[in-house]
Amino acid sequence: MRKLFSKLHLWLSVPLGLIISVVCLSGAALVFEKEIIRATHPGIYRVEAPESAVPLPPSELVARIRSQMPDSLRLSSLTVYGAPEEAWMAGFENVRRQTLSVNPYTGEVNGWTTSSPFFQTMRKLHRWLMDAPPRKGAATAGKTVVGVTTLVMVVILVSGLVLWVPRNKRALKHRLRVSCTNGWRRFWYDSHVALGFYATLFLLVMALTGLTWSFSWYRKAAYSLFGASAPQEKATAATTSVAPQKEREHKDFDFTVWDRALNAAQTAYPAHQSIKLGSGTIEVSTTPSSTLRKIDRLRFDRRTGDITEISRHEDTPAAQKLKGWFYAFHTGSWGGIWTKALYFLAAIIGGLLPLSGYYLWYRRKCQRQRKRYR
Repeated sequence: MRKLFSKLHLWLSVPLGLIISVVCLSGAALVFEKEIIRATHPGIYRVEAPESAVPLPPSELVARIRSQMPDSLRLSSLTVYGAPEEAWMAGFENVRRQTLSVNPYTGEVNGWTTSSPFFQTMRKLHRWLMDAPPRKGAATAGKTVVGVTTLVMVVILVSGLVLWVPRNKRALKHRLRVSCTNGWRRFWYDSHVALGFYATLFLLVMALTGLTWSFSWYRKAAYSLFGASAPQEKATAATTSVAPQKEREHKDFDFTVWDRALNAAQTAYPAHQSIKLGSGTIEVSTTPSSTLRKIDRLRFDRRTGDITEISRHEDTPAAQKLKGWFYAFHTGSWGGIWTKALYFLAAIIGGLLPLSGYYLWYRRKCQRQRKRYR
């Protein structure tokens, strides 16, 4: 049985090892993307909070944003943070994946949130091997290769774990540590075996959750395993058909209602992390964005600002909860900065395992050739 797993481990790793390294190392680069972006752009995400200063009401803030931005931008949301040093974020209907940073005390626009070209490249490598789909949900060769490679990676990890199991207690001691005093070959062998064992659980979690974005059949099976139905992809036509209605709602909306709606939400959630005001809806997060976020959704009267309905996170559909869980466990954000650090190390090890495996395989082939010619 060990011979079978040994052959599986080797001959699946040889053709796909480099792709596994690319996927793992690019994934490691994305683990702390948010933290790095915030650290390198402090003026976008943080403001200087004056002593005893009170943030401007949303309606006044909207008026100041409009005076600084072109009329073609239709403001659709405003995210308010509980921390006094956090900048508030304004969202617009016709701007995708970007929000506008605003000083809540002065109404001054700080600039647009953005991702660096480095992280954009890493994301394309990690998800599609630079072969990005033309639209959301579409299949490409790169996406398929990443999915197949991830699926094979699960088999490689499981077979490696079987091969790791020591025959006795003495062997167990050597399987758990890396020797740095017995030559390079021993170092790389111990690194491959010991570090691979320590990282296997995390790599398996990353691979098994990541597959939900690669294959629809796997996504359906994963959701059904937890008693839920996989969420359906939203059709593009459906979003374009409601655009005129959204535009009419935007023109009729009185932003002074946000003042009363925000006060009502803050009264209901005094310990909130963030409150996102929309056109008739409010999203309240009571947990940090670096952990598994739990969001309550509220509805308010568009004329009075009174809260009319509260949907707790505990009452959300199972499919929606699972989507958040899969993302959190794939990225390591479920436990905050410490789980992210563990995921980062595991992804680095996952990227180096194929390279150390290639080295050991090459050394073994060389030794066999030398014995043959003796």
